[in-house]
Amino acid sequence: MAPTAIDVGSEIITNPDAPSNGSSHTPTDQKPHEEYQYLNLIREILTHGEHRPDRTGTGTLAIPFPPQHRYTLSRPDGTPILPLLTTKRVFLRAVLAELLWFIRGDTHAKTLQDQNVKIWDGNASRAYLDSIGLTDREEGDLGPVYGFQWRHFGAEYGTAHDDYTGKGVDQLAEVVRKLRHNPYDRRIILSAWNPADLGKMALPPCHMFAQFYVSFPRQTPPSTSDSQPKSKGVLHTLLYQRSCDMGLGVPFNIASYALLTHILSRICDLVPGTLTHTMGDAHIYLDHSEALQTQITREPREFPSLEISDRMVPGQCEVDSEWKVEDFVVKGYEPHKGIAMKMSV
Repeated sequence: MAPTAIDVGSEIITNPDAPSNGSSHTPTDQKPHEEYQYLNLIREILTHGEHRPDRTGTGTLAIPFPPQHRYTLSRPDGTPILPLLTTKRVFLRAVLAELLWFIRGDTHAKTLQDQNVKIWDGNASRAYLDSIGLTDREEGDLGPVYGFQWRHFGAEYGTAHDDYTGKGVDQLAEVVRKLRHNPYDRRIILSAWNPADLGKMALPPCHMFAQFYVSFPRQTPPSTSDSQPKSKGVLHTLLYQRSCDMGLGVPFNIASYALLTHILSRICDLVPGTLTHTMGDAHIYLDHSEALQTQITREPREFPSLEISDRMVPGQCEVDSEWKVEDFVVKGYEPHKGIAMKMSV
């Protein structure tokens, strides 16, 4: 059946399978569910994607540079929202564990394995490391991947066990400093892409670049007398992801950068605003096609709310506070049942 609406820029399509008489599950006075951005892109790739070989040998359907997706991170009453996809269950504990692993600058898969999170096992195995020429690397040591670049950009990488305190550029600390003291800065950047280190990584970063923007209530005329505004700002995040595994990776990445925005908002006493997701190579692995055909037939449900532990006091907690998975409580997450998909390594 032909779609009942089309995608224009970043606008969201309502249910493409809605009856052609114009009726839809979404009332006309409400915005379509933001998850349709993801579902409609899946549909677009399945329908129009080109067959492309890939590094893993699995093969993909892909399109380049789709329109940006944007997710709201706070309800009108101020309640934080987590855009956790509902048309299948997303492994939230793994998303949180991995994000906190990044924030700590950790690069060893065993830290995650000890929490029964195995998402990096394939890229950390002895066989895989040997296959990419990292024969001297200890099994589990992923090299200077995300967390190392976030916390020690430019430092010389030795092993996952070395002490890098004070070495390299602590980009995450710089992001926090600027959000607190110079929120109008146009250089609030977090980059995991370091060309000098790519050959040392078990896997070059897929989600590689984030920019942060703090907005304030409009003033007429805008005040320029004080560089530090007195009203509470709203934090917006832009994520650029070069390689987008639509079946497994992207649902994780949406949730992860939304959570990062919530954490930074808490640290800097800001209001979580939006997450904008810009994608490069958006692809579906061929062995995910059937599962995703099932997923796109499902109706999205309301995104859950997020609560952060009171022990993380707004504006007083720090990026190096002892953040734990248990500090985050998601309420109202009622997804459809999970859909199994195999990870390509």
